[in-house]
Amino acid sequence: MRIIAFGDIHGDLGNFASIPGLSQADLVVLTGDLTNFGGREDAATVLQQVRAVHTKILALPGNLDKKDVNALLDDEGITLHGRGRRIDASVALHGVGGSNITPFATPNEYSEEEIADLLAAGFNEIADAVRNGSVHLLVAHPPPLNTKTDKISAGVHVGSQAVRQFIETHQPALCLTGHIHEARAVDTIGATTIINPGMMQDGGYIDISIQGNVAAASIGRI
Repeated sequence: MRIIAFGDIHGDLGNFASIPGLSQADLVVLTGDLTNFGGREDAATVLQQVRAVHTKILALPGNLDKKDVNALLDDEGITLHGRGRRIDASVALHGVGGSNITPFATPNEYSEEEIADLLAAGFNEIADAVRNGSVHLLVAHPPPLNTKTDKISAGVHVGSQAVRQFIETHQPALCLTGHIHEARAVDTIGATTIINPGMMQDGGYIDISIQGNVAAASIGRI
């Protein structure tokens, strides 16, 4: 199975259709910030553009997406925000969108307690699949705290403690993240690989290959 993931779109998909093999991938995952302080109609435009290339999509809202984007993704049946999804018998995903609290009062922020509850709710929907050997993927717009993927240019770590605690406890194979544009990086927490590809406008995406119960991922750039 091949999955392509990208986010921090902010209404500008750039040259996303040039991702090698995108149309042949098994799934596309949008990791949040579809818009730039936009709402339902703006996000629907982004989804329409992506679907012109690939129709099988799952998605998260980001902190710069207004709350009605959450409702749109739920209505479309593609949300990972507090939800779990099985992709055939071998892969199970869940996620959390928005972000932990920022100094900027962006439209879609959550307390650490709320993030923990959303992570638990989504995981509960796939827990049996994970116990039975499905590859476990976490999609979190807010990166885990104190990693290379959550460090802003001032050198401060601003990620989510709740995301980190979930990873430490449950050890998903991969955590696909974003939010901090300048923190394009790969890191690990225990057995979990965390990947932030940076903004889609800068050409960053994640290329994931799953064979059996083994998941491998890397950052690509177009």
